[in-house]
Amino acid sequence: MVAGFSGIVVVDSIGMDCAVKKGSKGSQKSEAERRPKALSPDKSSSDRSAPDHASKTRMRIEAAIRRIPQGKVSTYGAVARAAGLPGAARLVARVLHRGFGLPWQRVLGAGGEIKLRGDSAIEQRLRLEAEGVRFRGRKVDMKQCEFKFGSRK
Repeated sequence: MVAGFSGIVVVDSIGMDCAVKKGSKGSQKSEAERRPKALSPDKSSSDRSAPDHASKTRMRIEAAIRRIPQGKVSTYGAVARAAGLPGAARLVARVLHRGFGLPWQRVLGAGGEIKLRGDSAIEQRLRLEAEGVRFRGRKVDMKQCEFKFGSRK
């Protein structure tokens, strides 16, 4: 209970907390009146497309990752630009973390650095070496192994 509020908190069918004041005869509202405007059943089509937009964004990133051929690598930022999302390198990392069946080992940090840590970094390096990717010390030789995304029409 919130300090200074002597009402009862009720959870409606959508899962939102609604406050109902105790003992007030005129303040009893119907469920439709208590529901916030943004969550009312007659919401606009742009509100409904939010999950659809997120899945389209994820699919664009996954398609860009799948375009990287075996033996080549790219960076998180280059994948984001290829997906039409410049500046969304962290979103690429999130998609790779949650994705399944993606060639995750082919995506590196800027300059060809493996950004993963521990056993995952070792596994990434071993997978890349098995594909024929060449390393210069701890970084991938980007001059030789970087995949350049062309413009898609």
